[in-house]
This record gives sequence, structure tokens and C-alpha cells, in this order.
Amino acid sequence: MPSGDAERPTVSVRVALAVTLLSGAVFVVLAALLVPWSWLPGGHVEAVPATSVFTSQEIARGEHVSGLLRHNGWANLAAGLVVAVVLGFTRLGPALMSRLRGPWAMRVVLGAGLVSAIGVLLTLPFAWRAQRIQLDERLSTQSWSGWASDELVSFAVSWAFTAIGLLVVMWIARRAPRTWPAWAAAGAALLAFAGSYVYPVVVEPLFNDFTPMAAGPLRSDILALAEREHVHVSDVLVADASRRTTTFNAYVSGIGNTRRIVVYDTLLTGLPPAEVEVVVAHELGHARHQDVLAGTLLGAAGSAFGIGLLGLVFSRRRVLDLVGGPGDVRAVPLLLALVAVGALLASPVQNTISRAVEARADRASLEATGATDTFIAMQRQLALRSLADPTPPRWSQFWFGSHPTVLQRIGLAQAMARD
Repeated sequence: MPSGDAERPTVSVRVALAVTLLSGAVFVVLAALLVPWSWLPGGHVEAVPATSVFTSQEIARGEHVSGLLRHNGWANLAAGLVVAVVLGFTRLGPALMSRLRGPWAMRVVLGAGLVSAIGVLLTLPFAWRAQRIQLDERLSTQSWSGWASDELVSFAVSWAFTAIGLLVVMWIARRAPRTWPAWAAAGAALLAFAGSYVYPVVVEPLFNDFTPMAAGPLRSDILALAEREHVHVSDVLVADASRRTTTFNAYVSGIGNTRRIVVYDTLLTGLPPAEVEVVVAHELGHARHQDVLAGTLLGAAGSAFGIGLLGLVFSRRRVLDLVGGPGDVRAVPLLLALVAVGALLASPVQNTISRAVEARADRASLEATGATDTFIAMQRQLALRSLADPTPPRWSQFWFGSHPTVLQRIGLAQAMARD
């Protein structure tokens, strides 16, 4: 494709730098105000010894299975990153994009799909290996056809969200070559809010069916607990996760009138009602503290920060010579590679915040129910069912761990009981 596809922009370094500094400052302020950095205010959380919770056989099995999945996940991540870097940082990616034909928007969408498809195909063996491990260890109940269907749907969803983001940012870059980082940062922030709003009602139903929790003592107790905690919950939904997994889970998602609390059907059949209430109380803690909204605000500021950095990258002459500018279709692989690298580098910050938020939700559950022993029993059962490693490598937990370890969560419960 000739460079005339889009005029080569000369982005204002001042604008890009201002966006980077301002959005970075906003992120820091929001993190200071919204994130509960102290897991136990006025106290200190210490992980309990693994042998005080699990037998040696349980510890060994958790370490073995989690180790297999962890190493496979690292290999998957590395392979995907190599693909993104090779396509994005060399002339191979622009050459592939130059072969696309059609209107500009169509080529952006096709380019995003082509780059994503190459990455998925080259990492498919690792995805297959992860499913094989989970089937062997009875963590998965899904057939291979069901797994393949989920992989295809995941690819389609990822492609759609990626294409939308690229179209917004690149279209703005074409329309405002010098000031595009400012406008694109605002666009990225709005997309973060739109994604949080529509994800529960558009994407989640592609993977699970949701039904209201059946009337009964458990549902009544959960709604009464929500009322005591001043959390508006019109209903609690049950996901048919058992057709895919044997593990337990619950989550809160959405903002505004799309906010929902969802529990896996495996949770209802695998845990006694008292432990289910403790799990739901944790999710009510997320809802009471508006954690999805807080995460969306932080995500919007982080996205704007990334756009500012993109502006600085595209102020470099070597980058412009390679791809012709951020509005050029040839820039698609580079943009996706920068996003992949940025996401990896941002993981420690994102997961440090996530662990603090999860610890606060644990505190909220314990404060609402007062059921320390039930909480500890529930954490033990969740870890056993998922074959979790009670003592993952520290650097891995720091970089990739979105939740405190089970031993830290039990230590938090015991510290609160003592206090």
C-alpha cells in the first residue's frame, strides 16, 4: 500500500507529552483515592503456614497441577508476545497489511483479524495443552467441540473489540494529525466505560446461560444480606458453568443498570449454603465499594496514558518511515504489538491493585457475616477444587496474581478474628 493511504502525520510532541503526564497524574490520584492499599487497616496480614491448612499430599498435588498450568501459560504468553513483536517491530507486518484491499476501515478490521488470527494459530498448541491438563485433572468437563467453539467465540469477541478500538484511535489520528493523542485519549476512556457497561449483557451470554437463583432460604438470606449491606440487588444470577468446569466461582460485573452478581452453579452444588453466603458476601463487598466503577475509572486513565505514550512513539522518524503514521493501515501490527508489550509491563500495577481490592472484599465478607471459620473452610475448599498452588513463586504472584493467595486470605481472616 502506498504511503498516500493516509497523510504522514507530524504529531505534536507537546500534546503527546501533556496527555501522558496528565493521564498519569489522574491515574495516581484515582489509585490513591480508590484503592485500599492497606489490606488490614491498623494491622498486618501474614500468610499462614501451608501445612496448617492442607495435607502434604494436597500441597504436592496443587503445586504439581498449578505448576503445569503456570509453565504452559508462560510459554503461551511468550509465544504470543514474540508473534506480536515480530509482526509489529519489523517490516513483515506492514508488508502483510499492504496486501489488503478495499476501503480504509475494512482494511483496518481485516488487518486486526489477520494479526490476531496468526497469534491465535501459533499459540493454539499451548491452549490445547492447558485444556488437556484440565481434563486430565478433572478441572474441566467440556468436550473438545465445546472447547473449540469457545475458542472461536473468544477470538471473534477479541477481534471485534480490537477492531473497534483501532478504528476509533486511527480515525482520530487521520482527522487530527497533530493533536490526535488528546482526542484519542478521550475516545479510549469512553470506550472503557462502554465496555464495562455492555460486557455483561452482550459478551457474557455468549459463554453461559444465566437464570435467577431459585426461590428458597439461600436466595432470601442473600437478598437480606444485600439489604443490610445497603447494596441494591434486584436478583442473583446463576451461570451454567458446570458444562465447562468443576471449579467454584462468583463475580460482580457491569455498571449502572447492567450491574449483576453471578454465582456458578457448581458453587451451589459443591459448597454448603453457609459457605455460599460468605462467597456472595465477598461479591456484595465489591458492589458496595463500587469496585467495577473504580476499575473502569482506573482503566480509562490507564488507557489515556497508553495513548499518550503512543503519541510519543509515533513522533519518532524511524517509526513513521516504517508504518507511515498512526492512521495508516500498515501501523496495525505495530499498534497491536505496543498494546501487548504495554499490557505485560502494566500487569504488576494492575494486579497489585486487584489484590488490594480483593482483600477489601474479603474484609467486607467477614465483617458482614462474622463467620471466620466458615470463611476459612470456604477458602480451603475453593483451593482444593481448583488445585491451586498455596505458595506460588513470589515473582509470579507479584506479576500475574490477581488475588491474594489462599494462605494470605486465611491469614487475613485470622488477623481480623484476633482484632
